[in-house]
Amino acid sequence: MDATADELAGVVDLFGGLTRPELERALSEAAFRADGQSVDESALETAIDDALESFALVRYERLQDGQPLLVAGPTAFPSVPSHAEDVPHILDIEPREPDRDALARTARETFIERLEAALETGDDDRIDTLLDVSYDLEAWAPLDLAAERTRLEAALA
Repeated sequence: MDATADELAGVVDLFGGLTRPELERALSEAAFRADGQSVDESALETAIDDALESFALVRYERLQDGQPLLVAGPTAFPSVPSHAEDVPHILDIEPREPDRDALARTARETFIERLEAALETGDDDRIDTLLDVSYDLEAWAPLDLAAERTRLEAALA
């Protein structure tokens, strides 16, 4: 089973957020329910990392237990993969509600880190992508990224 970024977001969205090991377990359960398939662990690691890089997933650092949650991010169009609908009952994980303000702050910090890296390397494709992501982030969370957008636009000019 190969999960897309939107499917990863769909699975975490079923719970409000999952730790990385919980997400891996959820996808393993869904794959097994789909005719006994298994998950390619290496491909899953890459898919999760790519989803985090593209802001389809956002890492949220919780204060309670220190384990970060992965939540559906601003660029995702969450969709639940086939055979994953029952995963919440199988895993028996209570729904979570991340603090939206803290999540917004975390997303902003991540965005700025990636912006700085893209500007430092002069990666025009990444700068252009981040410009688009800035609008998605503002629609997703109470953020104002106008100053960051100005920096990105100036780098492309």
